[in-house]
Amino acid sequence: MAEFTWSQLDDRAVKMAKTLSADAVEHAGHGHPGSAVSLAPIAYTLYQHFMKHDPADPKWPGRDRFILSGGHASLTQYVQLYYAGYLTLDDIKYFRGGADTRTPGHPEYGLTPGLEITTGPLGQGVASAVGFAYGQRYQRGLLDPDAPAGESPFDHNIWVICGEGDVEEGVSGEASSLAGNQKLGNLTVIFDANHIQIEGETQIAFAEDVLKRYEAYGWYTDEVSFIQPDGSYKEDVEALAAALHKAEQVTDRPKFIKVDTLIAWPTPGKTNDPSSHGALLGAEAIAGLKKILGFDPNKTFEVDEEALAHARKVAERGKAAHEAWNVKYEAWRKANPDKAALYDRIKAGKLPEGFDKAIDDLEATYKVGSEVATRAASGKVLNAIAPVMPELWGGSADLGGANLTDIDGATSFAPEEYATTQHPKVSPYGRQLHFGVREFAMGAITNGILLDSDTRPFGGTFFQFADYERGAVRLAALMKIPNLYVWTHDSVGLGQDGPTHQPVEHLAAYRAIPQLEVVRPADEYETAEAYRYFFEKDNTLPTAMVLSRQVLPVLPETAEKAREGVKHGAYVLEDVEGTPDVILMGTGSEVQVALAAAKTLAEEGIKARVVSVPSMEWFEDQSPEYHESVLPSDVYARVSVEAGLAQPWYKYLGTFGKAVSVEQFGLQGEGLQNLKDLGITPEHVVESAKESIAAVKAVIK
Repeated sequence: MAEFTWSQLDDRAVKMAKTLSADAVEHAGHGHPGSAVSLAPIAYTLYQHFMKHDPADPKWPGRDRFILSGGHASLTQYVQLYYAGYLTLDDIKYFRGGADTRTPGHPEYGLTPGLEITTGPLGQGVASAVGFAYGQRYQRGLLDPDAPAGESPFDHNIWVICGEGDVEEGVSGEASSLAGNQKLGNLTVIFDANHIQIEGETQIAFAEDVLKRYEAYGWYTDEVSFIQPDGSYKEDVEALAAALHKAEQVTDRPKFIKVDTLIAWPTPGKTNDPSSHGALLGAEAIAGLKKILGFDPNKTFEVDEEALAHARKVAERGKAAHEAWNVKYEAWRKANPDKAALYDRIKAGKLPEGFDKAIDDLEATYKVGSEVATRAASGKVLNAIAPVMPELWGGSADLGGANLTDIDGATSFAPEEYATTQHPKVSPYGRQLHFGVREFAMGAITNGILLDSDTRPFGGTFFQFADYERGAVRLAALMKIPNLYVWTHDSVGLGQDGPTHQPVEHLAAYRAIPQLEVVRPADEYETAEAYRYFFEKDNTLPTAMVLSRQVLPVLPETAEKAREGVKHGAYVLEDVEGTPDVILMGTGSEVQVALAAAKTLAEEGIKARVVSVPSMEWFEDQSPEYHESVLPSDVYARVSVEAGLAQPWYKYLGTFGKAVSVEQFGLQGEGLQNLKDLGITPEHVVESAKESIAAVKAVIK
């Protein structure tokens, strides 16, 4: 950082940020003005004096990343984006204005230029920021591992502002623990300690020493107080800048800087008052605020043009930083042509040569009639493509040996001193991730990796424990980022771990999340083709591979048809001459049940078409004509078979269809016996098929 200077124009710009924030909330009629008002000097100091960013190129790879974890205070960031030129004054006026606003109530990724992530669900901004730091470090290791610290074009910093709600949420603690373990020196969190939340003063529920907690996590900590020893209040930006500059010298730990503030300062009657958190300040209070700050109380959205012009100079500094980075970047490209080619490929989102061949060669080893758990099939696919996809990396929430998410021979991602007997190969640039028992943090961190880098992460856990990860999964879906979830032990068929570990409602629950694609393959072939399509398709969304613990037969039908069928989400696996009497639909371990039932029905002269439905979401993407070819509208008799709630199937079953499903929690028994005891059997499917046919005949003569 250059020598810190603070002028009267900086002071005026901060004051204007406060009044614009207050006016924007008042104009919208709702919002969270208090924190935006009191955070103005902190955010301004970061954007103007510490962060590298170029408003002319919001996606410049060399930029620093800023995350407002307390997304309810979104105007904190929007006003700084306006100052820098990313947004206009009309954008500030249109805060929360409607579906076409660029300034929504909470920051939304892809909507606002200069914004890195969707925030609002508290804690996830901090947790995802850890993922940003992971992604930066791994991509640097992939492309420029030998450059001195701070000298690579792939070096940048991650800056976060958070509040009490963020550090109260468990996910921030999960991820912060990992950040300390990983010694992420490129991450700085500023903790706005205003001691206020919706229900009032925080001490009723939150009285711990947060700095000691973060020190115990392995972070560097410091504190700046705007509340002076005599009880007066001073927005001491010089002290803040000094603390941040001191923290910049620390490169072997993440940094946590506590700033003691008063919410909404200096708004009369609202300073340090809980009502300012999430309600309008009111005309009288805003008029008082403007008088104190030297603005006309009768004007709204008043702009101090001289202060704005001063703040806009940040764009010139950003341009200069960008130009200096370009020189460094071009020198790197010239010195590293192979690495540059790799970077060009992964940045463009293109797959490597050899990707298809790797999967084809793997499929050539499959043996129809053998028995393989789809979790094992998944592990084989990941290891088949890993040698040609260095950008692929990931791991598990302490279940690598069960999820089979380990990459053969891979070095673990961790400081070298943390090598273990089980994982002796360790490096800060390793590709094997270890999250410990932290499912939610794993989901947030892999989100951050995707948002910061051009790499492709994955994370694994038992399907039952995906519920702990759900908040991060939902944000990935909202942001449309291609996170990959490897969720194994997918049904009551896992056996004796019992009902606590046996998913029942989970397939229905995750299919209910918009823009999340759920894939439940039937065997080795469908598993391989599911991965092939996930990586190949253009509109990649977050995708869950839902996989069995128990072995499943490798089917001759999938050997023939999965390559073309899986990418359509549902396909005819076994057909009959002419019009079928009934359609049997299944996923995962139940496809074999449907096939066995069709054979029995055929012996009785009943023609049953079997449809494998590995992904309802992929099927929904197909044309009406394709839907009709798989599920003809004039075949009313239908049966679904899946070891979970039937709820998602009714759109395909129609009026006369029957669901063979599990509508209760699991059992204590052995897996195959559980399936039998709960009616997931060919016999039950045959019975249901006959009932469906009879129901159709009773109505349609």
